[in-house]
Amino acid sequence: MGYIDVNTVSYGLPDGRMLLDEVSLRVGEGAKTALIGANGSGKTTLLRMISGDLAPHSGAVTRGGSLGVMRQFTAREGDQVRDLLLSVADPRVRRAAASVDRAEAAMEAGGDTAAQMAYANALAEWGDAGGYDAEVLWDVCTTEALGMTFDQCQRRPVDTLSGGEQKRLVLEALLRGTDQVLLLDEPDNFLDVPGKRWLENRLRETPKTVLFISHDRELLARTAQSIVTVELGAAGNTAWVHPSGFDSYHRARVERFERFDEMRNRWDEERAKLKALVLMYKQKASYNSDMASRYRSAQTRLERFEKAGPPPAQPREQQLAMRLRGGRTGKRAVVCEGLELTGLMKPFDLEVWFGDRVAVLGSNGSGKSHFLRLLAAGGSAPEPEHEPVGDLPVDPVAHTGVARLGARVRPGWFAQVHGRPDLAGRTLVSVLHRGDERRSGLPREEASRALARYELAGAAEQTFDSLSGGQQARFQILLLELGGTTLLLLDEPTDNLDLVSAEALQHALRAFEGTVLAVTHDRWFARDYDRFLVFGSDGAVYESPEPVWDEKRVVRRRG
Repeated sequence: MGYIDVNTVSYGLPDGRMLLDEVSLRVGEGAKTALIGANGSGKTTLLRMISGDLAPHSGAVTRGGSLGVMRQFTAREGDQVRDLLLSVADPRVRRAAASVDRAEAAMEAGGDTAAQMAYANALAEWGDAGGYDAEVLWDVCTTEALGMTFDQCQRRPVDTLSGGEQKRLVLEALLRGTDQVLLLDEPDNFLDVPGKRWLENRLRETPKTVLFISHDRELLARTAQSIVTVELGAAGNTAWVHPSGFDSYHRARVERFERFDEMRNRWDEERAKLKALVLMYKQKASYNSDMASRYRSAQTRLERFEKAGPPPAQPREQQLAMRLRGGRTGKRAVVCEGLELTGLMKPFDLEVWFGDRVAVLGSNGSGKSHFLRLLAAGGSAPEPEHEPVGDLPVDPVAHTGVARLGARVRPGWFAQVHGRPDLAGRTLVSVLHRGDERRSGLPREEASRALARYELAGAAEQTFDSLSGGQQARFQILLLELGGTTLLLLDEPTDNLDLVSAEALQHALRAFEGTVLAVTHDRWFARDYDRFLVFGSDGAVYESPEPVWDEKRVVRRRG
C-alpha cells in the first residue's frame, strides 16, 4: 500500500511572498485524509508538490506506491472522453496511446509499408503497456458514469458532458484503477447528491490511500479519518493536523485557538514580570553597588526571553463582507409557459415571484444549467432591460414555449464552470477599474477596498485565470454585486467556496433584495430555500415542498 509524507515543505510565489511555510503532514497506508482551508491558501499548490508537478522551495515530499491524480478542473478544451480517461491513466498507457494516434494519422496520410509497420509496432506497445486492459476498465467506467459503452462515447467531446458526469467518470477510473495513492482536488464538485453518496461510500470502502480537498461538510463527516487545515499566516501559511474526524474538528479548533490566547497571555505576563524585575534592580543599583550584578543578570534574562520571541501567532481567520443589494422589480420575476428545453425536459409552467428563493434540483445532465442559461440571456425574447450584467457571453438555449422575465428584472449569472473568456488574462484590479457596459469602473483605491471585502486584496494584480477555483467564484460574486443584478441565477455557487466563503454567501443572499434561483447539490446550502423546482428522471419538471435528492439520471437516448 501507499503513503504520503510531507516534511517541512515551503513554497514561495513569484512576487516573493511566501505561500506555504514549513508544512508537514503524513497520510498513512489506507488512510483517508481531508485537506481544507481558505480559498487560495495553497491547498492545490500543496497537492501539486505531492504529485510532482511543482518542486518545493525547501523541505521534502516522499511517497510510496503508484499515484493517481484528479485535478480541480478535469478536462481541457477540445478533449474527448478518451482523452479524459487517458489523463488519469498510467503514464506508459498515455505514451502508448499517443504513439498509436501518431501511427494512425501517418497511415491515413500515406499508408506505405513503413507506416503500416509503425502502426503494427504501436499496437503491440499498446498491448504491452496494458492498453487493452485499460479499455476494459474504461468500458465499466463509462457504463457506470454515463450509461454508455466506451465504444459508444470515446469520441464524444467532453464539453457535451455535465461537470458532474466528467467528475464521476474520472472518479470511476481512479477508484477502480490500480494506483495505490490518490490525490483528489475537490472530487465532489458538480456531483449530484446520489453521486456524492456514491463517492462517500467508495471512499470508505477503498483500501487506497487518499488525500482529498473538499468543502462539503457532509462528505467530510462521512469519510475523513483525519483533517489537515491550511491556516493563514503573515509569513506564509502553515498546516495544522487534526488526527480525528470532522465530528470533533470544530471543538478541537476552538480549543486550539484558546491555547494560542493562553500562551500569548502567559508570555506577556512573564515579559512584564521580567521588565519589572529589571526596573527594580536598576533602581536599587543606583544607590547600592552590590545590586549591579543582579541588575545585569536580570537584563540578560529579559534579552534572552525577548530574543526567543513570543509563541506562534494565532492563525488569521477570513473576514468576508459580501453585499448583494438587488432592487425592486415587478411582482412576477420569471414566468414560463409551456417551456420545453429541446431534447432535455418536457414542457412545464412556472411563476417565480419577486423575493422568492428557488432551489433547482435534479440529477446531472437533466437540463438545470440550460434552464438558468436561458434565463441569463433574458428569456425567449429579451427586452433591453433584461440584458444580463457583465460581459460574459450567454450561448442560446434551444427551446419551445416561453420564458419571460418581469419588469426591471436584470439577470446576473454565476456560471457553473468558471471559464470566463471575458476575464482571461486580465488582473482583478484592472477588471474593476475598467468596468463594463452596465457596470461603472471603480477608482483603484475603491477597487482595492472591494477586493479586500472578498479576501482578494492579495490577488489584486493576479489574472483571473491564475486564481484558485474558490477565488474565481468569489470574484464572480463580487462582479454580480457591482453589476446591479436583481435576479441572481447561481449555478452551483458553493462548489469551490471554502466553508467561511459559503457561509458569507448565504448571509449575503438572506439580505439580497431580489429573486434567487440556484442550481445546487449542496444539502446544507439548500436549507435556506423555500421553493424547490425538481428536474425529474422521467423528463418532467415539478415543484416540491421539500428538497428531493434522489432523482436518477434522466432516461433518454444517447449516442
